[in-house]
Amino acid sequence: MDAARLRALLEEVRDGRVDPESAADELSRLPFVDTSVARIDTHRAVRQGIPEVVYGMQKTPAQILDIARGLRNAGQDVMVTRVDGAKAEALRQAMPEFVWDEVSQLAWIGPEEVPIRGKGTIVVVSAGSADLPVAAEAVGVARRFGNEVELLQDVGVAGLHRLLAALDQLRAARVLIVVAGMEGALPSVIGGLIDKPVIAVPTSIGYGAALEGLTPLLGMLTSCASNVTVVNIDNGFGAAHVATLINRL
Repeated sequence: MDAARLRALLEEVRDGRVDPESAADELSRLPFVDTSVARIDTHRAVRQGIPEVVYGMQKTPAQILDIARGLRNAGQDVMVTRVDGAKAEALRQAMPEFVWDEVSQLAWIGPEEVPIRGKGTIVVVSAGSADLPVAAEAVGVARRFGNEVELLQDVGVAGLHRLLAALDQLRAARVLIVVAGMEGALPSVIGGLIDKPVIAVPTSIGYGAALEGLTPLLGMLTSCASNVTVVNIDNGFGAAHVATLINRL
């Protein structure tokens, strides 16, 4: 259930195409569904415009499947983050409709093409190839949430000319997600070049003093570019969620 479906249901009752008892039965499944391992929030899309997404890293395949079946029974699509190859194979054996992307480690059930709801383009910028899994998570989530998305790869500050060559693409974006490890300088550089919101994503990529992402996180939090805001380490999903909300305004 999302806001569009709720509105359509109320209009169907108003027009006499659905009787009140049937509508009440459909609404009775709100706002959550209990399974053996979770209480699934089926009302989130109505409240927030984006449905519940499953964090898969610490969950077993059996737990993910239980939640996925609950979501499907409630008439909702499924998205699971942080799904490794072994879990993906188990999911697809039990529910063949699961689609899995190896780079982003996203698994989902839903239509192949998602209607575009965003008003502009989200550009996801990856500083280096090692940052690509986090950037790919942001790209995949943003696309499944109904955005036009472009990925700009390997344009870190060690070769600034690579970034400047894509300046027109950066300026044309409505919102940017900038993914970087090491010292995390890229979001500040991009923020100083454009007049759009920049969502910075620090990654856990880098040698010892990078402290598994803490160094780029602190660097991004202390950015001198005022249009830069920051999500948690490796949180491509969170960046895509916020970018989606901005892109719908």
